[in-house]
Amino acid sequence: MKEKKEKKKDNETVEIGIDTHRMIRNLFIFCIAFEIFLVILDAFINYGKFTDIGGIRRFCNIAREDSLASWFGTTQTFMVGLTVWMIALIVKHTSASKKQLIGWCVIAAFFTYMAIDDGSELHERMGSAFKAIAKRGDDSWMTSLLSIFPSYAWQIVFAPFFGIMGVFIAVFLWRELTWEKTRIFIILALTCFVIAVGLDFIEGLDKKHEWNIHTLIRKKFELRKYTVRHFGKSFEEFIEMVGTTLFWTAFLSHLSILMHKGVRFFSTSPKLPSEPSPPAKS
Repeated sequence: MKEKKEKKKDNETVEIGIDTHRMIRNLFIFCIAFEIFLVILDAFINYGKFTDIGGIRRFCNIAREDSLASWFGTTQTFMVGLTVWMIALIVKHTSASKKQLIGWCVIAAFFTYMAIDDGSELHERMGSAFKAIAKRGDDSWMTSLLSIFPSYAWQIVFAPFFGIMGVFIAVFLWRELTWEKTRIFIILALTCFVIAVGLDFIEGLDKKHEWNIHTLIRKKFELRKYTVRHFGKSFEEFIEMVGTTLFWTAFLSHLSILMHKGVRFFSTSPKLPSEPSPPAKS
């Protein structure tokens, strides 16, 4: 009798209930609150020189790639990519068309790339390489393009790609997402990224350029160049992180809807041998 009870325990299934709506809401609140905290941390400890220790100030500098804010942004982007890969995995095992699966995989690959880009400064490095190659030949089309474009060189290389992906994400997700709230989050997220790219474009302009808002603000309010430039960069990084949070919230909400439709995960690996029963007491 005792052995039968042991076998019954080995076959028992443990069920854990999760309030996904509450979890996603709390995660959204935490991310936004932490992003605001990063801006405040930068303003007081780094810019405000709360400490004279350079290492701590660099750690809190939201504009640096080796800061706490950079780590948070990269990690969050990676989690977005991971969430979309999970959606693609579920879509693969449903009656969805091949085009739908490919669409989700493209979006998952894009956010995975964005996480790699954020961590390695890939687009900045490629922009510098483009600029270096362009300067080697005076008659090349690259040189002509570089002389016309007034801002950072990386935008010449990557802006068309980001623009195409933005349109694709908007159109594809508008069709795929059934909940109105997730659609709104996607539109807001894309708007945040458009604003971030626009701010980066302004940052790369020559100080005498007529489109340089930084110069206008500096002259109007009699501010230092570093002050305007730094807080412009701070707002750019903040709005980009908010956009990533909106994307993550929308994708998690859609994943929750798919899970509630009856998705069940189970192990396909061979069953592990159970532990031997203890010898019966005499």
